[in-house]
Amino acid sequence: MKLLQTAVHEIETAAELEKLINENENVMVCCGRMGPMCLPVYDIMEELEEERPEIKFYTMGFDTPEAAPIRNAPMCRGFMGLPFTVYYKNGEMVKATSSIQSREQIEAILDEYFK
Repeated sequence: MKLLQTAVHEIETAAELEKLINENENVMVCCGRMGPMCLPVYDIMEELEEERPEIKFYTMGFDTPEAAPIRNAPMCRGFMGLPFTVYYKNGEMVKATSSIQSREQIEAILDEYFK
């Protein structure tokens, strides 16, 4: 059952997350809730999905036990604000951010890691 009502594809299980990051070269996952810090990031992802077909964009509910691989990732240690946004290149987490991000911040990360 989808927790987040966004237009971005939602990952529901840790196994699905593992499969997606192993089968796709460039993956961005925004792990959050339906709240004021997360909604703008989901909207940006929705726009970028159309502009950057080489990247797979996904959301994941933060409060499900299935999100443990993101919540407990070493790169996310010490994060306080939602969402946790993580970037995978060839199956490896290469970048993670916490809290609201602007389109410019997200695009800078995509350009740095996925070009």
